Amino acid sequence: MYLDIKNIRKDFPILSQEVYGKPLVYLDNAATTQKPLSVIRKIEEVYSTINANIHRGVHHLSQLATESHEEARKTVQRYIGAASSKEVIFTRGATESINLVASSFCRSQCKPGDEIIITTMEHHANIIPWQIQRDITGIELKVVPLTGNGEVRLEDVEELISSKTKLISLPYVSNVLGTINPVAEVVRLGHNYNIPVLIDAAQSVQHIPLNVQAFDCDFLVFSSHKMYGPTGVGVLYGKENWLDKLPPYQGGGEMIAHVTFEKTTFNELPFKFEAGTPDYVGTTALGEAIRYIESLGLDNIHQYEEHLLHYATEKLLQINGMQIIGTAAQKSSVISFLVGGIHPYDMGMLLDRLGIAVRTGHHCAQPLMDALGIEGTLRASFAFYNTEKEIDTLIEGIERVVKMF
Repeated sequence: MYLDIKNIRKDFPILSQEVYGKPLVYLDNAATTQKPLSVIRKIEEVYSTINANIHRGVHHLSQLATESHEEARKTVQRYIGAASSKEVIFTRGATESINLVASSFCRSQCKPGDEIIITTMEHHANIIPWQIQRDITGIELKVVPLTGNGEVRLEDVEELISSKTKLISLPYVSNVLGTINPVAEVVRLGHNYNIPVLIDAAQSVQHIPLNVQAFDCDFLVFSSHKMYGPTGVGVLYGKENWLDKLPPYQGGGEMIAHVTFEKTTFNELPFKFEAGTPDYVGTTALGEAIRYIESLGLDNIHQYEEHLLHYATEKLLQINGMQIIGTAAQKSSVISFLVGGIHPYDMGMLLDRLGIAVRTGHHCAQPLMDALGIEGTLRASFAFYNTEKEIDTLIEGIERVVKMF
């Protein structure tokens, strides 16, 4: 393992600034990651040199922008190990990707009383779309419970499977607990019952190597902004046979083959699911972000972030009154915690005055908080540009706040 963190940090200009006269310590990477100069410059480059609407134009700029957009699709395909670029759908984020699957899948594959299985640790983005479809189509939601240390057990998933189960959807990594779920095993379990599986990879695709063909998952979603790319861009991976049989999610330009007032026929994959002008600037910048990650090596990133996780966990546990929420054996670089009776918001506000950015609240996982019997937590989440020194600063900040209370 070798990452030149000092030089890597130079690629991220925002990290060199001060907040309230203190060096910024950015530990909110699970919410969004900072952007390297190469991604920032790629956005400027596209707008400055090749900006034109894609696919439908015959002029030079349109062709260049189209090539750039479609090359980004191939970059995503390679990064996640998809069999074809047709299986890569660009959306506005992981949230829209899940909404797309929920809408198209339930409309075409479900009837009243059919069941969707999710877990207690879901982000709201993997709860509410299914609830909306429940109200529309009459499906039912089943929820897998968690163990005391925040893990999903295969036997608990299997116990909920019935003849009415149509799909299983779960996160690869919990955005609150940091738990790494046994998604490959869940996929195999689902397929044993001929049930497709959706993986929410928003908190994993930037941290842990994955291959959708090796997983054999049917759908996988993630967001650009959590992997050092721009906001407003996401990805839905779907097996080609599933995407062929699902109806479009939205209608409009680009997703059509032929339109009359009587009938519309739809475009081929992947365009069937991409109505309207896509964010071709954002997709191009996402491709640049992926190349940046690849230049560092995802295995190197995973090992370094795992080191930061262990270092931070050890240091945090030395603080009186510290309670780490989520103690799974397999975790990614996220730590949620509470300290004594200090409210997370109070702690977060005071840490902010020390230049330390952490997340406070329910983290868009209110049902999980209810299951845990708490209102919220503080959350420190790490990226490859973070350092042991920044973790030490976090520890010192927490200890300083504790003394105030």
